[in-house]
Amino acid sequence: MDMSELIDPFARLIEDICTPAAIREIEQGGDTAAMWKAFLESGFLDALVAEESGGAGLSLSDAASLIALLGRHAVPLPVGDTMVARALLAAAGVEAPEGPIAIATGAGAAPFAAVATHILSGAPDAPVVTPANVEPTGVPHDGGAYVSGLDGKALRPIAAALRALLISGAAERVMEMTVAYANERVQFGKPIGKQQAVQQQLSVLAEQAVAARIAAAIGARAGLRPKLVDAAIAKHGTSLAAGQIAAIAHAVHGAIGISEEYDLQLLTRRLHGWRLADGSEGYWAGVLGELRMAEPAKPTADFIRGA
Repeated sequence: MDMSELIDPFARLIEDICTPAAIREIEQGGDTAAMWKAFLESGFLDALVAEESGGAGLSLSDAASLIALLGRHAVPLPVGDTMVARALLAAAGVEAPEGPIAIATGAGAAPFAAVATHILSGAPDAPVVTPANVEPTGVPHDGGAYVSGLDGKALRPIAAALRALLISGAAERVMEMTVAYANERVQFGKPIGKQQAVQQQLSVLAEQAVAARIAAAIGARAGLRPKLVDAAIAKHGTSLAAGQIAAIAHAVHGAIGISEEYDLQLLTRRLHGWRLADGSEGYWAGVLGELRMAEPAKPTADFIRGA
Protein backbone atom coordinates (compact mmCIF):
# COMPACT_ATOMS: atom_id res chain seq x y z
CA MET A 1 0.00 0.00 0.00
CA ASP A 2 1.16 3.52 -0.81
CA MET A 3 1.18 5.11 2.64
CA SER A 4 0.53 8.54 1.16
CA GLU A 5 -3.00 7.29 0.45
CA LEU A 6 -3.49 7.17 4.22
CA ILE A 7 -1.16 9.90 5.44
CA ASP A 8 -2.52 12.68 3.21
CA PRO A 9 -6.21 12.30 4.16
CA PHE A 10 -5.28 11.84 7.82
CA ALA A 11 -3.24 15.04 7.73
CA ARG A 12 -6.13 16.90 6.10
CA LEU A 13 -8.55 15.58 8.71
CA ILE A 14 -6.33 16.77 11.55
CA GLU A 15 -5.74 20.16 9.96
CA ASP A 16 -9.49 20.63 9.51
CA ILE A 17 -10.64 19.69 13.01
CA CYS A 18 -7.60 20.27 15.24
CA THR A 19 -6.99 23.95 14.72
CA PRO A 20 -5.10 25.80 17.47
CA ALA A 21 -8.40 27.40 18.49
CA ALA A 22 -10.09 24.00 18.79
CA ILE A 23 -7.16 22.65 20.80
CA ARG A 24 -7.32 25.58 23.21
CA GLU A 25 -11.07 25.18 23.63
CA ILE A 26 -10.69 21.54 24.68
CA GLU A 27 -7.79 22.37 26.98
CA GLN A 28 -10.04 24.90 28.70
CA GLY A 29 -12.68 22.26 29.35
CA GLY A 30 -14.67 22.49 26.13
CA ASP A 31 -16.69 19.68 24.58
CA THR A 32 -14.67 16.95 22.86
CA ALA A 33 -17.61 15.18 21.21
CA ALA A 34 -17.43 16.76 17.75
CA MET A 35 -13.70 16.26 17.35
CA TRP A 36 -13.88 12.68 18.60
CA LYS A 37 -16.82 11.88 16.31
CA ALA A 38 -14.76 13.03 13.31
CA PHE A 39 -11.92 10.68 14.24
CA LEU A 40 -14.31 7.81 14.93
CA GLU A 41 -16.16 8.19 11.64
CA SER A 42 -12.90 8.48 9.68
CA GLY A 43 -12.04 4.83 10.34
CA PHE A 44 -8.46 5.67 11.30
CA LEU A 45 -8.99 4.49 14.87
CA ASP A 46 -8.95 0.92 13.51
CA ALA A 47 -5.79 1.35 11.47
CA LEU A 48 -3.89 -1.13 13.67
CA VAL A 49 -6.76 -3.61 14.00
CA ALA A 50 -6.25 -6.81 11.99
CA GLU A 51 -8.12 -7.03 8.69
CA GLU A 52 -10.03 -10.13 9.81
CA SER A 53 -11.39 -8.04 12.68
CA GLY A 54 -12.50 -5.23 10.40
CA GLY A 55 -9.45 -2.98 10.56
CA ALA A 56 -6.78 -1.84 8.12
CA GLY A 57 -4.20 -4.31 9.41
CA LEU A 58 -1.32 -1.84 9.54
CA SER A 59 1.75 -2.59 11.60
CA LEU A 60 2.89 -0.03 14.15
CA SER A 61 5.81 0.75 11.87
CA ASP A 62 3.40 1.39 8.98
CA ALA A 63 1.25 3.63 11.17
CA ALA A 64 4.21 5.49 12.69
CA SER A 65 3.74 8.46 10.36
CA LEU A 66 0.05 8.69 11.32
CA ILE A 67 0.85 8.76 15.03
CA ALA A 68 3.65 11.28 14.51
CA LEU A 69 1.09 13.57 12.85
CA LEU A 70 -0.92 13.52 16.07
CA GLY A 71 2.10 14.85 17.90
CA ARG A 72 2.93 17.35 15.18
CA HIS A 73 -0.52 18.92 15.44
CA ALA A 74 -0.83 18.68 19.24
CA VAL A 75 -4.06 16.69 18.95
CA PRO A 76 -5.66 17.00 22.42
CA LEU A 77 -7.40 13.61 22.45
CA PRO A 78 -6.01 10.05 22.91
CA VAL A 79 -6.23 9.10 19.25
CA GLY A 80 -2.94 7.18 19.24
CA ASP A 81 -3.80 5.47 22.54
CA THR A 82 -7.16 4.44 21.16
CA MET A 83 -5.64 3.07 17.95
CA VAL A 84 -3.35 0.85 20.03
CA ALA A 85 -6.10 -0.05 22.51
CA ARG A 86 -8.61 -1.04 19.82
CA ALA A 87 -6.03 -3.27 18.15
CA LEU A 88 -5.10 -5.03 21.40
CA LEU A 89 -8.74 -5.44 22.40
CA ALA A 90 -9.72 -6.81 18.99
CA ALA A 91 -6.88 -9.34 19.10
CA ALA A 92 -8.09 -10.47 22.53
CA GLY A 93 -11.69 -10.74 21.37
CA VAL A 94 -12.88 -7.87 23.57
CA GLU A 95 -15.30 -5.31 22.17
CA ALA A 96 -13.89 -1.80 22.28
CA PRO A 97 -16.01 1.15 23.42
CA GLU A 98 -16.60 3.96 20.94
CA GLY A 99 -15.22 6.63 23.24
CA PRO A 100 -11.61 7.76 23.64
CA ILE A 101 -9.34 5.31 25.49
CA ALA A 102 -6.21 6.35 27.37
CA ILE A 103 -3.43 3.91 28.26
CA ALA A 104 -2.37 3.89 31.91
CA THR A 105 0.86 2.13 32.88
CA GLY A 106 1.30 3.35 36.44
CA ALA A 107 4.29 5.57 35.67
CA GLY A 108 3.19 9.12 36.45
CA ALA A 109 0.18 10.85 35.00
CA ALA A 110 -1.45 9.10 32.06
CA PRO A 111 -1.57 11.36 28.99
CA PHE A 112 -5.09 12.23 27.82
CA ALA A 113 -6.71 10.40 30.74
CA ALA A 114 -8.65 13.54 31.72
CA VAL A 115 -10.39 13.59 28.34
CA ALA A 116 -10.88 9.83 27.98
CA THR A 117 -14.05 7.88 28.67
CA HIS A 118 -12.16 4.63 29.27
CA ILE A 119 -8.76 3.47 30.51
CA LEU A 120 -6.74 0.55 29.13
CA SER A 121 -4.66 -1.46 31.57
CA GLY A 122 -3.67 -5.13 31.87
CA ALA A 123 -1.21 -6.61 29.37
CA PRO A 124 -0.90 -6.75 25.57
CA ASP A 125 -2.26 -10.31 25.51
CA ALA A 126 -4.84 -9.64 28.22
CA PRO A 127 -5.97 -6.02 27.91
CA VAL A 128 -8.52 -4.64 30.35
CA VAL A 129 -10.74 -1.66 29.54
CA THR A 130 -12.60 0.13 32.32
CA PRO A 131 -14.54 3.39 32.63
CA ALA A 132 -12.27 6.34 33.34
CA ASN A 133 -12.02 7.15 37.04
CA VAL A 134 -9.17 9.63 37.26
CA GLU A 135 -7.68 12.36 39.39
CA PRO A 136 -6.68 15.61 37.64
CA THR A 137 -3.05 16.66 37.84
CA GLY A 138 -3.98 20.20 38.82
CA VAL A 139 -1.85 21.61 36.01
CA PRO A 140 -3.82 24.18 33.95
CA HIS A 141 -4.80 22.99 30.46
CA ASP A 142 -3.37 19.51 31.13
CA GLY A 143 -5.22 16.61 29.50
CA GLY A 144 -3.32 14.09 31.59
CA ALA A 145 -4.58 12.62 34.87
CA TYR A 146 -3.58 10.15 37.54
CA VAL A 147 -5.11 6.68 37.41
CA SER A 148 -5.07 4.48 40.49
CA GLY A 149 -6.19 0.95 41.24
CA LEU A 150 -5.24 -0.47 37.83
CA ASP A 151 -2.20 -2.54 36.85
CA GLY A 152 -0.90 -1.53 33.43
CA LYS A 153 2.84 -1.99 33.90
CA ALA A 154 2.94 -4.70 31.24
CA LEU A 155 1.72 -2.10 28.73
CA ARG A 156 4.64 0.22 29.46
CA PRO A 157 6.79 -0.88 26.45
CA ILE A 158 4.03 -0.26 23.89
CA ALA A 159 3.03 2.98 25.63
CA ALA A 160 6.67 4.09 25.55
CA ALA A 161 6.86 3.38 21.82
CA LEU A 162 3.64 5.36 21.31
CA ARG A 163 4.91 8.39 23.29
CA ALA A 164 8.17 8.24 21.33
CA LEU A 165 6.27 8.60 18.06
CA LEU A 166 4.22 11.50 19.42
CA ILE A 167 7.41 13.22 20.60
CA SER A 168 9.04 12.77 17.20
CA GLY A 169 6.12 14.46 15.45
CA ALA A 170 5.99 17.38 17.87
CA ALA A 171 9.78 17.76 17.71
CA GLU A 172 9.73 18.14 13.95
CA ARG A 173 7.08 20.86 14.11
CA VAL A 174 8.90 22.72 16.90
CA MET A 175 12.06 22.65 14.80
CA GLU A 176 10.24 24.08 11.78
CA MET A 177 8.62 26.83 13.84
CA THR A 178 11.90 27.79 15.48
CA VAL A 179 13.87 27.94 12.24
CA ALA A 180 11.13 30.04 10.61
CA TYR A 181 11.04 32.43 13.56
CA ALA A 182 14.83 32.80 13.57
CA ASN A 183 14.77 33.69 9.88
CA GLU A 184 11.95 36.24 10.34
CA ARG A 185 12.87 37.92 13.63
CA VAL A 186 15.13 40.89 12.93
CA GLN A 187 17.47 42.44 15.48
CA PHE A 188 20.17 45.00 14.77
CA GLY A 189 19.26 45.03 11.11
CA LYS A 190 19.43 41.30 10.36
CA PRO A 191 17.53 38.08 11.16
CA ILE A 192 18.67 36.49 14.42
CA GLY A 193 19.15 33.28 12.44
CA LYS A 194 22.22 34.90 10.88
CA GLN A 195 23.95 35.06 14.26
CA GLN A 196 26.48 32.30 14.76
CA ALA A 197 25.35 31.49 18.29
CA VAL A 198 21.74 31.05 17.17
CA GLN A 199 22.81 28.98 14.17
CA GLN A 200 24.69 26.67 16.50
CA GLN A 201 21.61 26.19 18.66
CA LEU A 202 19.44 25.54 15.61
CA SER A 203 21.91 22.89 14.49
CA VAL A 204 21.63 21.13 17.84
CA LEU A 205 17.83 21.37 17.68
CA ALA A 206 17.79 19.81 14.21
CA GLU A 207 20.17 17.08 15.37
CA GLN A 208 17.92 16.21 18.30
CA ALA A 209 14.78 16.22 16.14
CA VAL A 210 16.38 13.71 13.77
CA ALA A 211 17.62 11.63 16.70
CA ALA A 212 14.07 11.54 18.08
CA ARG A 213 12.70 10.35 14.74
CA ILE A 214 15.28 7.55 14.51
CA ALA A 215 14.71 6.47 18.12
CA ALA A 216 10.95 6.42 17.62
CA ALA A 217 11.32 4.24 14.52
CA ILE A 218 13.29 1.71 16.58
CA GLY A 219 10.45 1.54 19.08
CA ALA A 220 7.87 0.91 16.36
CA ARG A 221 9.76 -1.67 14.33
CA ALA A 222 8.52 -4.75 16.19
CA GLY A 223 4.84 -3.79 16.26
CA LEU A 224 2.37 -3.74 19.14
CA ARG A 225 4.56 -6.00 21.27
CA PRO A 226 7.92 -4.24 21.08
CA LYS A 227 11.01 -5.81 22.55
CA LEU A 228 11.87 -4.23 25.87
CA VAL A 229 15.22 -3.04 24.54
CA ASP A 230 13.55 -1.36 21.56
CA ALA A 231 11.06 0.42 23.79
CA ALA A 232 13.86 1.52 26.11
CA ILE A 233 15.95 2.90 23.24
CA ALA A 234 12.95 4.71 21.78
CA LYS A 235 11.70 6.32 24.97
CA HIS A 236 15.12 7.14 26.38
CA GLY A 237 16.22 8.75 23.11
CA THR A 238 13.07 10.75 22.47
CA SER A 239 12.64 11.88 26.08
CA LEU A 240 16.25 13.05 26.17
CA ALA A 241 15.72 14.94 22.92
CA ALA A 242 12.40 16.44 24.05
CA GLY A 243 13.94 18.41 26.88
CA GLN A 244 16.71 19.83 24.72
CA ILE A 245 14.37 20.68 21.84
CA ALA A 246 11.92 22.53 24.07
CA ALA A 247 14.71 24.45 25.81
CA ILE A 248 16.35 25.58 22.58
CA ALA A 249 13.04 26.50 20.96
CA HIS A 250 12.12 28.75 23.88
CA ALA A 251 15.59 30.25 24.04
CA VAL A 252 15.41 31.25 20.36
CA HIS A 253 11.83 32.52 20.57
CA GLY A 254 12.32 34.44 23.78
CA ALA A 255 9.30 35.63 25.76
CA ILE A 256 6.81 35.18 22.91
CA GLY A 257 7.33 31.41 23.00
CA ILE A 258 5.69 31.02 26.41
CA SER A 259 2.74 33.32 25.73
CA GLU A 260 -0.64 31.61 25.64
CA GLU A 261 -1.50 33.20 22.30
CA TYR A 262 1.54 31.72 20.55
CA ASP A 263 1.27 28.11 19.36
CA LEU A 264 4.76 26.98 20.39
CA GLN A 265 3.70 26.29 23.96
CA LEU A 266 1.00 23.90 22.75
CA LEU A 267 3.80 21.67 21.51
CA THR A 268 6.52 22.18 24.11
CA ARG A 269 4.11 21.48 26.98
CA ARG A 270 3.32 18.19 25.34
CA LEU A 271 6.99 17.41 24.77
CA HIS A 272 7.58 17.72 28.51
CA GLY A 273 4.44 15.74 29.38
CA TRP A 274 5.22 12.87 27.01
CA ARG A 275 8.85 12.95 28.12
CA LEU A 276 7.78 11.99 31.64
CA ALA A 277 4.87 9.71 30.74
CA ASP A 278 5.36 5.94 30.95
CA GLY A 279 8.91 6.39 32.25
CA SER A 280 11.30 9.28 31.72
CA GLU A 281 14.73 9.04 30.11
CA GLY A 282 16.17 8.20 33.52
CA TYR A 283 13.79 5.28 34.00
CA TRP A 284 14.49 3.82 30.57
CA ALA A 285 18.25 4.37 30.95
CA GLY A 286 18.00 2.13 33.99
CA VAL A 287 16.14 -0.50 31.98
CA LEU A 288 18.81 -0.41 29.29
CA GLY A 289 21.52 -0.73 31.91
CA GLU A 290 19.86 -3.77 33.45
CA LEU A 291 19.48 -5.41 30.05
CA ARG A 292 23.14 -4.78 29.29
CA MET A 293 24.36 -6.12 32.64
CA ALA A 294 22.24 -9.24 32.21
CA GLU A 295 24.63 -10.31 29.43
CA PRO A 296 28.06 -9.52 30.90
CA ALA A 297 29.92 -11.86 28.55
CA LYS A 298 28.59 -10.18 25.43
CA PRO A 299 30.72 -7.34 24.00
CA THR A 300 28.92 -4.00 24.11
CA ALA A 301 29.20 -3.62 20.32
CA ASP A 302 27.36 -6.91 19.89
CA PHE A 303 24.68 -5.85 22.39
CA ILE A 304 24.10 -2.65 20.43
CA ARG A 305 23.95 -4.46 17.10
CA GLY A 306 21.56 -7.01 18.57
CA ALA A 307 19.30 -4.24 19.76
